[in-house]
Amino acid sequence: MSQTSVTTLYEEDFSLWVADTVSKLKARDNENLDWENLIEEVESLGKSQRKAVRSFLVRLLEHLLKRCYVPMSDCYRGWEIEIRNFRQRLQIELEDSPSLKSFVLEILSKSYEMALENVRDSYPDVYFSDIFPFPIDVDALLTNKFWEK
Repeated sequence: MSQTSVTTLYEEDFSLWVADTVSKLKARDNENLDWENLIEEVESLGKSQRKAVRSFLVRLLEHLLKRCYVPMSDCYRGWEIEIRNFRQRLQIELEDSPSLKSFVLEILSKSYEMALENVRDSYPDVYFSDIFPFPIDVDALLTNKFWEK
């Protein structure tokens, strides 16, 4: 297949392009690979995983803040379920890519700012600290019940 037809395949039938690319990779057919699109796709995998980690972290922090600071006992169980769910999603991502643990620490401050903005908007009468109130430790964020002090 010529480079033009491979690129066209990528644009017209992504699934077929993937199958064709995998076949060529297995055959070590480097000369006929659609390198440009392959590189783009591999890069996007890393970006997608980082976006997922960021999203799960922000949502986890939102629910931790609500559970620890919003005095609405009728909501505690629901928030604890969401905390568990977002922790599990983060744990799955970190099991697949342990190097993302350092990424969590990199984005923790910004993620907290985002979570803080969200909960302050939803609960304007509740005080939430500007200073990160949890340990700066990924394992603690994924396991500790901070509301049980």
